[in-house]
Amino acid sequence: MLKIGITGNIGSGKSTVVKIFAQLGIPVYDSDSRAKILMAENHKLVHEIQLLLGTEAYTSGVLNRAFVSQKVFSDSGLLSKLNALVHPAVFKDFDLWVAQQHAPYILKEAALLYESGSYKDLDKMIVVAANPDLRLKRSIARDTSNASAVEARMNAQMPEAEKIKRADYIIYNNENDLLIPQVMRIHNKIMQDITSRSVKI
Repeated sequence: MLKIGITGNIGSGKSTVVKIFAQLGIPVYDSDSRAKILMAENHKLVHEIQLLLGTEAYTSGVLNRAFVSQKVFSDSGLLSKLNALVHPAVFKDFDLWVAQQHAPYILKEAALLYESGSYKDLDKMIVVAANPDLRLKRSIARDTSNASAVEARMNAQMPEAEKIKRADYIIYNNENDLLIPQVMRIHNKIMQDITSRSVKI
């Protein structure tokens, strides 16, 4: 089973692209959603986050996302420390999930696949790209955030150009780009590669 990463900076629309792959029957591990669950339910992780950020990080047992975002996206050192707690928990969760899958390949969706280093454990990488103004517009509309808050999150991520350089496949998701043909080309190429490997074996 091939493990394919799919990433893109905030507002790139990678979740929309992932839905198309899911329609093709490809299992998808949503790292960001799983991280939120682990940050709420993994008692060891909750304790570590409280030690790092203070008890205000949780309100009545629920992660105070606004408080946490405000703290870490204005302090790169603090963000790195939080990621150092969350990412190992997600890596372990992902491995357990992969062991339960039965498909030619799976997708691991995450905004920080390169930044976290988890791309090293994947066979191929897909990057979803879009122009910065459109990404900003989408992010503000989705999260009802102000521009400065979104820009802080954008600046905390690896530049999109660097991700594109490292990608095995690129999907462009600007307003006039057709997504389904791009996804189908990549899906067919991956399936061809899997078939070729099987024949060689």
